[in-house]
Amino acid sequence: MIAATFACALTFAAIHLFIGRMSGLHAARRSGWLSFCGGVAVAYVFLHVLPELAVHNAVLAKWIGEDALVADQLVYLVALLGLVVFYGLERHVQTSRRENRAETGEDRPNEAVFHIHMAAFALYNLIIGYLLLHREEPGFLSLALYATALGVHFLSSDFGLFLHHRTEYERRVRWIMAGAVLAGWTLGLVIEVPEAALALIFAFLAGSVVMNVMKEELPEDRAARFAPFFGGTVLYGAVLLVA
Repeated sequence: MIAATFACALTFAAIHLFIGRMSGLHAARRSGWLSFCGGVAVAYVFLHVLPELAVHNAVLAKWIGEDALVADQLVYLVALLGLVVFYGLERHVQTSRRENRAETGEDRPNEAVFHIHMAAFALYNLIIGYLLLHREEPGFLSLALYATALGVHFLSSDFGLFLHHRTEYERRVRWIMAGAVLAGWTLGLVIEVPEAALALIFAFLAGSVVMNVMKEELPEDRAARFAPFFGGTVLYGAVLLVA
């Protein structure tokens, strides 16, 4: 199983490294594929991750010394935190790009905002790499569902990063993101966090994934399409329901 998780980590890293050279995503109809990928990721969060979190309410309740309702609220509060953090980062980047464009003519955020943005996504990738070895549900099927959903999610989210920071992405960002995934997988080999903490990590990831999918789907300039997004959601939702 370790070999299988390492293969998944390498696949994730390859997506980061070569997203700028995947010509199919740069074609006129690329948005359909990216929207489909977003639908797959959202289906995974709502039909697999969040239900699994609910199973761990008793563990969280014992951990924090409160009843199941408080534990349940804590899980979804952390998921909300993940969404809010990445929404705030996105707005910060957009504001910085607009101000920098007005002042210097360069269509990029300032250096401080850029580094904060990259640090957040490096942490995001670190968590995803770590969870290859420490998912809520062990086994090959769980790994396959996780790797498929997060792999196609990377296709969408990385393309967004590529558009945000095109020159920097090719020069250094792709190496940082690939390295973060592999570092997370390596960390998973040597560190195992308590089950209650793992549930909170999954909750944060769930909220983050939803936000990162929606930020690629909602802006008008991305030319996202509902039909492929809906198709990805329905198709992968059906897979999750019968798995």
